[in-house]
Order: sequence, then structure tokens, then C-alpha cells
Amino acid sequence: MNVFGVGLPELAVIAAIGLLVFGPKRLPELGKTLGRTLKGFQSASSEFEKEFRKAVDTVEAEVTATSVLPTKQAQAGAPDTSANPQASNAAPEQSSEA
Repeated sequence: MNVFGVGLPELAVIAAIGLLVFGPKRLPELGKTLGRTLKGFQSASSEFEKEFRKAVDTVEAEVTATSVLPTKQAQAGAPDTSANPQASNAAPEQSSEA
């Protein structure tokens, strides 16, 4: 067991010092308070992560939409020469004869 680089013997020493400083009556109360505080930090952290991911997904969607949109507009404005390949060749020939 290794939490933040602190092993089991170090945790035992910290608990013994806490027992001496705060006494046996207040130590469980402090443990509960510490647990609630850590739980609050954990929930706030997960909420922050959810909001951050939501914002990143929104920005990615906007970037994708704006990068795809000009391509579709350019394709919509250009004549479709896939059905009639001679249409693209006919225009230069007409302009050269005139």
C-alpha cells in the first residue's frame, strides 16, 4: 500500500501522532470530516471534468461543422461534370473558336 509515496509504516506514525494530538474522542470526528472533504473534492473534480469534456466536444463539433461546410458549398456551386464528362471539355473548345 503506497499512497502519495507514503507507505504503511509512515501512515501508522501519522495516525499515532494524530491520536496523541487530538485524542481518541476527536480523532473519528476528524476522520469523518476529512473523508467528506475528500469526497467533495472528488465530486467537484469529476463535475469539472464533465464540463470540460462537454466544452471540448462542442468546440470539436463546431470546428468539424465549419470545416465541412465550405467543402459542401464549393461542391454545390460547381457544375456536376461526373454525369457528362464532355461538358467540361466543351466549354474550352467553344471559347477558342470565338
